[in-house]
Amino acid sequence: MKLKELVNYTGQFLEVERFKDYCPNGLQVQGCDEVRKLVSGVTASMALLEAAKSAGADAVLVHHGYFWRNESPVVTGVKHARLKFLLQHDMSLLAYHLPLDAHRELGNNARLAQIMNVAIEGWTGEQGLIAYGSLMKESTLAEFADVLAVKLQRTPQIFGEPQRKIRRIAWCSGGAQGYFEAAIALGVDVYISGEVSEQVFHLAQETGVAYIAAGHHTTERYGVEMLGRHLAEKFALEYEFIDIENPI
Repeated sequence: MKLKELVNYTGQFLEVERFKDYCPNGLQVQGCDEVRKLVSGVTASMALLEAAKSAGADAVLVHHGYFWRNESPVVTGVKHARLKFLLQHDMSLLAYHLPLDAHRELGNNARLAQIMNVAIEGWTGEQGLIAYGSLMKESTLAEFADVLAVKLQRTPQIFGEPQRKIRRIAWCSGGAQGYFEAAIALGVDVYISGEVSEQVFHLAQETGVAYIAAGHHTTERYGVEMLGRHLAEKFALEYEFIDIENPI
């Protein structure tokens, strides 16, 4: 299929125009006009680009692309190496950040709800990025964290009384620890995100609302994989998701 058609459809599907983001969403690096094989991954690292080339990809779809706000505009070092690799091999790079976090069907937060077996009751916060809902039955924080560790295949960090009973939860994938206070205002028992900052410990202690840091990469594996699968099925593309391990 034509690259332009793929980019146009994906932008409309994710409603990219309604988001104020920290990077450009959509086609970041243009490669060949025809796309036969699509590879997706979380971050457009050199390791992913090399794996995509070995897999025969014409286009790479990621959550974390390039050209972030306030970064240096010069093309040197790591940025030069990555862009040179894409251009030399005529591979396109498509990146979708906040639109992929927030998508109500295939986004990171929607997929986390399915993995946690939580029905989403609503969305709130900046640009509607925070999801919230209730567990099927009451659990202790420790029990819930153990289940989460199995489902995500990563041991999360927990901040709060392990034996505290929890039912109502809120979550936002990735580096969304800055939304903890907004989650607290919802009256939830626990808030889940990918990373943690120093002040989170004190907020959890002083408010009694638990915090779980489940991993930035870990919480953002699922949206880009499902988006790639959706595009492959719709346009009859060969497709592969490549998960480059990242402990963060």
